Amino acid sequence: MFDFSSYHYANGEPSLSGVIRTQASDFKVDEKFAFEATGEGEHALLHVKKQDTNTEWLSRQISQLAGVRKVDVSYAGLKDRNAVTTQWFSVWLPGKPDPDWSLLNSDNVEILATVRHNRKLRRGSLRGNQFALIVRNVEGDISDLEQRMNTIRHDGVPNYFGDQRFGIDGKNLEKAEIMFAGKREKDRFRRSIYLSAARSAMFNDLLSERVAMNKWANGIAGDVMLLDNSHSYFLAEEIDEKINQRLKEHDIHPSGPLWGRGELLSKGVVAELEYKLKDKFPVFDVGLKNARLDQERRSLRLSVNDFKWKYNEDHKLLELNFFLSAGGYATSVLREIIKTR
Repeated sequence: MFDFSSYHYANGEPSLSGVIRTQASDFKVDEKFAFEATGEGEHALLHVKKQDTNTEWLSRQISQLAGVRKVDVSYAGLKDRNAVTTQWFSVWLPGKPDPDWSLLNSDNVEILATVRHNRKLRRGSLRGNQFALIVRNVEGDISDLEQRMNTIRHDGVPNYFGDQRFGIDGKNLEKAEIMFAGKREKDRFRRSIYLSAARSAMFNDLLSERVAMNKWANGIAGDVMLLDNSHSYFLAEEIDEKINQRLKEHDIHPSGPLWGRGELLSKGVVAELEYKLKDKFPVFDVGLKNARLDQERRSLRLSVNDFKWKYNEDHKLLELNFFLSAGGYATSVLREIIKTR
């Protein structure tokens, strides 16, 4: 059975425990983009506030209202259903007027703003997400809480894919194995979810090994370094003072493979460590390559920016606020602080 808690912790297993998502407003997420809408163009941008609502389901409602194909509605990333989130959708409406978007409003959905833009939203267009979280019923020893928080602010956290990526009890991984065994998955969305789960499991396994080595935020000769919040990279054939300084400043980060076709970009002992994933996950190795996914890289470290926290001892309440770059999981920050239920 899949066990997310088996991955190594950067700062040791937390001694605190608490409850998250007691109510939707305990988990708030706001999308942040690096661009401004042009105010004109073929694409309508919708800024939506939602709760208890699945992103994929809402995109279908938008396509039905606009009278367009599902593929003409896009978004930059999935958002938690059990949360209060704001996110943007784009709708391709060439030569067409906007429908009455207010018809989407309900108890769980609110259209905050609409504007025209000259491009559709794509994965990767998101700069990141601002999180505001509340953990209730906090129990345990809080003596090291301040130290943990300061360490996270300084070092960041291991950039694990969150447990929601794998489904309840890792069901998405089971579905991936069934799909790779030959059962065709006709639904493109579910197929994408299963492929991503397989890739994420391989990445997390490698990252856990690097955490155990205390080399998830520090470089090893042969590492592929990613520039912060960028897809640009370079091979670090040696780890010199300049590389260490850039790592310290979070200007660059060591990376791990998102599995697929092609040769690994890493070299030396790093490549040897990464190639072991083929033997650990033979079904995923073959399945991802047959799915024609190419090798990509993901940062091993997740910087936790604008990190603020407040602990209310009387009410056993922990409040957290921070910004994560696109692809970062708030649950990966939480697991370094507190065991959540």
